[in-house]
Amino acid sequence: MGEDSGRKKRSKNEVNEAELLTVPEGWKEEPFTKSDNIHGLLEESSFATLFPKYREAYLKECWPLVQEALKDHYITATLDLIEGSMTVSSSKKTFDPFSVLKARDLIKLLARSVPFEQAVRILQDDVACDIIKIDSLVRTRERFVKRRLRIIGPKGSTLKALELLTNCYIMVQGNTVSALGPYSGLKEVRKVVIDTLKNIHPIYNIKRLMIKRELVKDEELRKQNWERFLPKFKFKNLNKRKEPKKKTIKKEYTPFPPPQPESKVDQELATGEYFLREKDRKKQKLNETKKREAEVTARRKEERNKAFIPPEEKPVLKVKKAAEAKINIQVLKEKVKTAKKKKLGAPAAEEIAQKIAQKKKK
Repeated sequence: MGEDSGRKKRSKNEVNEAELLTVPEGWKEEPFTKSDNIHGLLEESSFATLFPKYREAYLKECWPLVQEALKDHYITATLDLIEGSMTVSSSKKTFDPFSVLKARDLIKLLARSVPFEQAVRILQDDVACDIIKIDSLVRTRERFVKRRLRIIGPKGSTLKALELLTNCYIMVQGNTVSALGPYSGLKEVRKVVIDTLKNIHPIYNIKRLMIKRELVKDEELRKQNWERFLPKFKFKNLNKRKEPKKKTIKKEYTPFPPPQPESKVDQELATGEYFLREKDRKKQKLNETKKREAEVTARRKEERNKAFIPPEEKPVLKVKKAAEAKINIQVLKEKVKTAKKKKLGAPAAEEIAQKIAQKKKK
C-alpha cells in the first residue's frame, strides 16, 4: 500500500512540474531540412480520407493550392470526385518522414470544413491538430445540439474566447470539433469540449484559463499550488425525484391464503334481508300476472264488440230538379219537315234498275 501511494504522489508531482516548465523567449526548434536526410525514404506510404458531398465544390477550387503546398515536401495529392476521397502519398524523394502524417492531417481537416488558409498551418513543425468526436458523449439528440451550441456561444463569443486563450483555431462541424494549434492549447481545448458535453458550462473553464494566464506572469506564484485560486465546480442534482401522491404500503407476508369472501346470499341470510326480498319478489310477480290477465280480457272484449258495430252507411245524394226548358215550336216543325223529305229504309226498285243500266253502258 505504501509503494502504491508513493507512486501516485510521484506521478502528481511529475505532472505539476511539467506544467511549470517554461521555454525561453525566442527559442525555436531547428527545422528538419533536406541536408538531414539526403538519401530520402526507402518505402512509399499513402493515406486516404473520404469527404462529404457539400465540400466537393470548395475542394475543386483549392486543390491546386494543396498540391503546391505539398510539392515542397515531395508529396503527391490526388482528388477522386467519383469515390469522394482524397489520397496523399509519399515518394522516394521525400526527406521528412513525418511530413506524410502532416499531409494526412491536412486532408482530414479539409474534409471537416476547415478552410485551406488555416489547414495549411499543420505543415509547420510547432503546429498540431486534434479532431474530437462528440457524438457519442450525449445520449439524446436534443441535448447534444444544445450543448454543442454552448461551445459556440452567443454570436460565437465563447469560441472566440477559447481561441484567444489557447492560441488555437477551433471549428465546430457536425459530430466533431477540429482544433489546430500548439500542443498545450489543444490539450485545453479537448478538456473544455468534453466538459461542456458533460454539462459543465465552458465559462468555468474559460475563467480557469484566464486565472492561469495571470498566475504564470507572477514569478513567486509560479512555484506554488494554484488550487486555491482556481474555481471549483460542484455537481448539483436540482431535479429531485418527486414522491408519488398515493403511497402503496406493502402488507406482511403470510404463507396461508386469504379467507374466501362471503357471497351476497350468505350475507343477506345472516341479516334477514333475504326473506324480505323474497316476499317483495312474490308480490311483484302476482301484480304482474294480474296486469297481464286484465290486458288479455280487455282485448277479448274489444274484439267481441267489433262484431256488433254496424257498418257506416254512405250519405244519400239529393236528385236535383230538372230545369224546365222552354220548347221552341217552330224549330220542332222545321225538324219534322226535313225528316219527311229524307228517304228512309232501302232504295226503290226503279233506282236500282237505273244504276245497273248505267254500269252496263260504261
